[in-house]
Amino acid sequence: MSNLLKVPTMAEYMGQGKQPEVLFWVGCAGSFDDRAKKITKAFVKLLNKANVDFAVLGAEESCTGDPAKRAGNEFLFQMQAATNIEVLNAYDIKKIVTACPHCFNTIKNEYPGLGGHYEVLHHTQFLKSLFEEGRLTVEGGRFKGKRITFHDPCYLGRANNVYEAPRELIQKLEAELVEMRKCKSNGLCCGAGGAQMFKDAEKGDKEVNIERTEQALETKPEIIAAGCPFCNTMMTDGVKAKEKENAVAVLDIAELIANAQDL
Repeated sequence: MSNLLKVPTMAEYMGQGKQPEVLFWVGCAGSFDDRAKKITKAFVKLLNKANVDFAVLGAEESCTGDPAKRAGNEFLFQMQAATNIEVLNAYDIKKIVTACPHCFNTIKNEYPGLGGHYEVLHHTQFLKSLFEEGRLTVEGGRFKGKRITFHDPCYLGRANNVYEAPRELIQKLEAELVEMRKCKSNGLCCGAGGAQMFKDAEKGDKEVNIERTEQALETKPEIIAAGCPFCNTMMTDGVKAKEKENAVAVLDIAELIANAQDL
């Protein structure tokens, strides 16, 4: 299979007078962070495999403003949001999918108040719909029987009540889904949310991501599955701190599905 990924931009679609089925909002992490870029690529491979007519904004996409808002800079958030909404509305975007729960939450719940009204899906919800429509399938694959625990991202789970989509996808891999003692609505933050990712640790005797990683390792997993680039980083750092990186992998749901099919 060719290593070239097909990723059209909205500008290209506009030039052809066409509208994609969905806009893929890549997000800052998925665009610039080397680890998160792998999640972006895995998701694009799945979109191509399912023949989804999608586009990205490319250079026209900027930060949603989530970190600014969580850090208390409402003025900067509204400036960033207004710029994005202007671009999205100019392209008449109706449906957006993103692999970042922070982008998902901000565009879905905070953009409407500023004039941005869209159907917004997390990539696990969109992938679930592709399976339901028969556009994607997984036959057995390399994760069959593997012990996988899923860490609920705060902005996907408790903020938006999306718990089942990622778990249904793990079960499609015929893997053994093992739950942490703190999961779903009782889940624990990875330590990166609320712009904490970008600031120094406060006084205390343990980092939040270490606490969460310990809860994940209690399940004796072979894989810790995540649905957020920030959670992925924090859990990966936690696994390294526990010197378990050779025994436990940290992978996004999109990577699991793509890898199961050797995409």
